[in-house]
Amino acid sequence: MSLESSRRRLSDPAAMRAFAHPVRLALHELLMRAGAMTAADAAREVGISQALASYHLRQLAKYGFVEQAAARDERERPWKATEAVQEWDDEAAGPEQAAARSLLEQVIAERALSRLAEWQQHRGDEPEAWRGVGGVGNLYLYATAEEVTALGAAMAKLLGPLMARVDAPSTRPAGARPVLMTQLVVPLPPTDSGD
Repeated sequence: MSLESSRRRLSDPAAMRAFAHPVRLALHELLMRAGAMTAADAAREVGISQALASYHLRQLAKYGFVEQAAARDERERPWKATEAVQEWDDEAAGPEQAAARSLLEQVIAERALSRLAEWQQHRGDEPEAWRGVGGVGNLYLYATAEEVTALGAAMAKLLGPLMARVDAPSTRPAGARPVLMTQLVVPLPPTDSGD
């Protein structure tokens, strides 16, 4: 299965809550960046015990976020991510789904801020070409809900070729490295001027 072409729309509150665990997000990200690996290898990379990594990988598998990958030998049990993109919306969502979505978004935002802080600490040690790449941009727009939705679709189309490289290492150009992009879209309340 190609990760680039695989998208998953989450609607099950239990799956959203399961994915919202910081260790599970770290393991899923690792499998996205590094490809298939065993629980022992993942544990070393994430800095947890093998037993804890195995438990969290099984929980991710229970909800379809990871699956067993082809092994090189009978002793190995590698895991791989099942899709590159998870999406959710709350159309006709009940309170349980809305709460699970809020939890997942909160944990993802906190993880992204943590990764940003790590980047800021070592940005000066990076090659010149990478120093200005990471960071935060802040932009205000006036748009309709339909226009914001269309903007998201256009961005997804632009990112598609880069995301295809996740599970196709041979297509990555020299100097390519993993990049975390976290999108925050926050509709603000209308102003008093009638906007």
